[in-house]
Amino acid sequence: MKKIVLLVSLLAAALLVNAANGGSFSSAPVVDPSTAIRAVIYAQTAALNRGDIDAYMDGYARSDDTMFVGTDVTRGWTKVRDRYKVKYDSKAKMGKLVFSDLQLRAMSNDDVVVTGAWKLTRAADTPQGRFTLIFHRRSEGWRIVYDHSS
Repeated sequence: MKKIVLLVSLLAAALLVNAANGGSFSSAPVVDPSTAIRAVIYAQTAALNRGDIDAYMDGYARSDDTMFVGTDVTRGWTKVRDRYKVKYDSKAKMGKLVFSDLQLRAMSNDDVVVTGAWKLTRAADTPQGRFTLIFHRRSEGWRIVYDHSS
């Protein structure tokens, strides 16, 4: 009888912990998100370098909560995309993009902060700066929900 009480107690404790953690059991191992996030960043680089803003924007969460902070604050995936299309309305303005000095720091199982440097090489100039991104794990994969670039 003591074994049954112990077993029921352990099962109840496991169910309570499960409920506190979102209500689902997963047998999948926790995977380091670094590879997936770097793949998104590399895909964005390739997209911008071929002049494809829409493919570049695939790295961002398609959400009204997505935010870009530069000289102004832009909220919403569509508005962020529109901002990029106005700012980089030609291949010459896009230039060649390079990201470097990438540092990833997990904040939770679903959120990772990425910092790094960006550089555009164009015929007339070479703007560069730093960025901070917050990636959030979504059903479609890791996507940027916050981008602060200067």
